[in-house]
Amino acid sequence: MSEEPPSGEGAVRLVGTAHVSADSVDEVERVIETERPDVVAVELDDGRYRQMKGGTPEDLDASDLLRGNTIFQFLAYWLLSYVQAQLGDEFDITPGADMLAGVETAERLGIDVALVDRDIQMTVQRFWARLSSLEKLKLVGSLALGAGDPVAVGLGLGAAIGGMLALPIVALVGPVVVPANIAAPTILLLVADFLLVAAVVGGAVGLTLVALFILTAPDEDQLEEFDMSELTDTDVVSAMMEEFRQFSPGGAEALIDERDAYIAHRLVALRESGKHVVAVVGAGHRAGIQSYLDDPETLPPHDSLVGTQKSGFSVYKLFGYLFTLGFLVFFALLAIATITGVEGASGAFLLRVFGAWFLVNGIFAAGLAKLAGAHWTSAATGGAVAWLTSINPLLAPGWFAGYVELRYLDVNVGDISTLNELASNEELPIRTLLAEMRQVPLFRLIAVVALTNVGSFVGTIVFGTVFIRYLFADIGGPEGVIRLMGQAVQNSIDIIVNLV
Repeated sequence: MSEEPPSGEGAVRLVGTAHVSADSVDEVERVIETERPDVVAVELDDGRYRQMKGGTPEDLDASDLLRGNTIFQFLAYWLLSYVQAQLGDEFDITPGADMLAGVETAERLGIDVALVDRDIQMTVQRFWARLSSLEKLKLVGSLALGAGDPVAVGLGLGAAIGGMLALPIVALVGPVVVPANIAAPTILLLVADFLLVAAVVGGAVGLTLVALFILTAPDEDQLEEFDMSELTDTDVVSAMMEEFRQFSPGGAEALIDERDAYIAHRLVALRESGKHVVAVVGAGHRAGIQSYLDDPETLPPHDSLVGTQKSGFSVYKLFGYLFTLGFLVFFALLAIATITGVEGASGAFLLRVFGAWFLVNGIFAAGLAKLAGAHWTSAATGGAVAWLTSINPLLAPGWFAGYVELRYLDVNVGDISTLNELASNEELPIRTLLAEMRQVPLFRLIAVVALTNVGSFVGTIVFGTVFIRYLFADIGGPEGVIRLMGQAVQNSIDIIVNLV
């Protein structure tokens, strides 16, 4: 047993490991048994520790859903864990076995265990907030690609994108593929044109994505020829970290640099209390943590490493605020016109417009939510608030539908492991894979949130360009509605100007 250091003069021994390396497990056990420290510190937080020990995974806080990024944070966490699980399957080692070895060896020897990593959900939230819009798209795309065959994923994404693009094209431009002189009802003509445009656009996008996926796919021999013993080599790990830093400097800061500092804060505190510590950390963190241990004065303030990370300036949010403000002003002017009795701006007319708007948005949003597997109360909630999306793009009805759906689902981070297992089963047909995934609470929650939002978007487009033609044909369809509302708004502005 090593000599116990005097009080106030503790020591920290860092053991850099690969989270999917069997050699790392052996090294962790050997160092702890040789050193016999006062404390074994491991790169885990409380939630991951409980899950690793077979406890109940941490549930998703329902209130977090309304913050907007919860689902995307889980997608990012899913991707990160999926990559590690794939490596573990390839090299026949359980991800995190090095940390578990540290915990179990310490417990067997009666040594205290310290969990020194930052909460994983906080890390992923800060990671997601640091990503640019393009980096987020790449990340989610990588997740989709990892879930299935490149051809199936590419064509599936192409079909979805084709449907989304075809709707506004047909609605705003009119018949594109089908000749306008075909003897068919207008609504059937638009439906046929939509299907043809969606097929053409979706096919083009899908084939392009398939080509990109195939061209950029890594060589399968790379993993087979990869020497796992190199994974703990400093140069190899540094190269891997630098590659990720080039992909996303901000994401690397949240995932790597901040955690280096956070873990170092915990280890410095243990050392200053006179403890002899063996710290089991990922090889990629070893150099950063050691530099802070050598010079603790360079550590950033602890408060700067915790808490929710706010996203930077967003053009989308600015547009959302301006759009909402514009709508409120427009609505106020219509209200003034109604009160003052301007011609064409009667209360019955406005009630008819907004009533139809509410119903069309609600039916599409609730219908797609139900298609995603939502309970009737969840679907109805999403449908009831769907009209708000047209007023404020920053408010998504899917958040509200998901919030209610959580009353029926037990969603926790353990679902990610289940989804990883399903995604890694290459023998499952895509239809069977999706059916199995729908049984996983987290995936169903994501589907409910996403399809409710899509339904609201579709309802808004369809109402403004299709239904309004028939509901208000007596006043000239969309042109008549716009003319009456524009006249009412102009008259209200004139009234206000005259008063001022």
